[in-house]
Amino acid sequence: MSGFVGRIGTVLIGSVFALYPLSAAQASAKFTPQQPQFVAGQWPDRSTDLCQVATETLKYIDKGQSYDPVAIHGGKIPGATVPVADIRATLLYICQIANEDQAAGRKSRLTDPNFVRQHFSFVRWMPDQAGAAKLSKNKPLLQNLPADKILQTKYFVKIADGSPVKTAEKNQALYGLPFDEAKLDLATADALGKQITRFQLGKQDIVRGALEKTPLRAPVLFWLSREGLEGALLQGTAVVPSGQGYRYYNVHRTNGIPYDRTKTPEQQQRYWYFKQVQSVLGYGKDADYKIPIKPEVTVAGDIPQLGLGKLILLATPEAGVMHYRLTILADTGGAFANNLFQLDWLSGYYRGWPDYFAANKHRGDYSQAYLLLKK
Repeated sequence: MSGFVGRIGTVLIGSVFALYPLSAAQASAKFTPQQPQFVAGQWPDRSTDLCQVATETLKYIDKGQSYDPVAIHGGKIPGATVPVADIRATLLYICQIANEDQAAGRKSRLTDPNFVRQHFSFVRWMPDQAGAAKLSKNKPLLQNLPADKILQTKYFVKIADGSPVKTAEKNQALYGLPFDEAKLDLATADALGKQITRFQLGKQDIVRGALEKTPLRAPVLFWLSREGLEGALLQGTAVVPSGQGYRYYNVHRTNGIPYDRTKTPEQQQRYWYFKQVQSVLGYGKDADYKIPIKPEVTVAGDIPQLGLGKLILLATPEAGVMHYRLTILADTGGAFANNLFQLDWLSGYYRGWPDYFAANKHRGDYSQAYLLLKK
């Protein structure tokens, strides 16, 4: 690969992150080739998990652009556009290096800043400050967004204390797909619109008990507290202890109402129905083909604009020490519509916010971000 070359006035030949002159409107988010200056810090070794996410992301990409043109493309943003073949080659290379190092019994070269600098090309991501400003009311993190760093929020997999029966505390159901579309594929069901249950009810109707009336219109997977339900809906995944292990549930299909970033999670009308799955899942247009993901190596972001599978290096201060983490863009969410100022880093599995805050309070809220390609 030739790396991050492009065109500014004239065309340069090669596998490219295409660079075009930016209009004033486009200039809010900037993606510019820039060799990083790594300061002393830590490079946590998560190469095995990184390879697993890369492999699963490749399986989705290999379904082809016609399967999911919203996600399977090389990017649609000036400075951050590449051929899909280059994304594939980069993900394959990650696994090649991880597997070679593991077989040799040596530390992963993906944690060696000199190796990373030598074998990857870099594009620096400067955030869309104008877009962030439009949503910054009562949001100090957006109000204080630096010009040279993105907002790096953290999300987690909720370990839910579910009950098989409704109780005074656990009085909110996590619902599976309504019965009237249980045997329909996504395209067929979507075409029916408000003829089916999923498009007839908002979240506020459901939490007030609309689906508890007889005849039942959707199966109850288990019961949660209101806080537990909000956590599952926010994170898109619920993990329920079962015997010596866990049962995993992931969002299946939505009621089609957009996420409103001006409202709190509790006030939303957007609602997801869930499905039991084999592992924690990230992006996918239907539950049958979502991407299995791992903590610390997965980020959620604006896949429709950036393209699925981009390799992103995050440089984040943690307890006063810079940490460098290679991550893969393999998840998204309603908050990332037209959002080029933020990534959401999958931090781990926790029972709730207190555990999450205890584990993440030392991590900074802003990161230097680079898009990487194999040279």
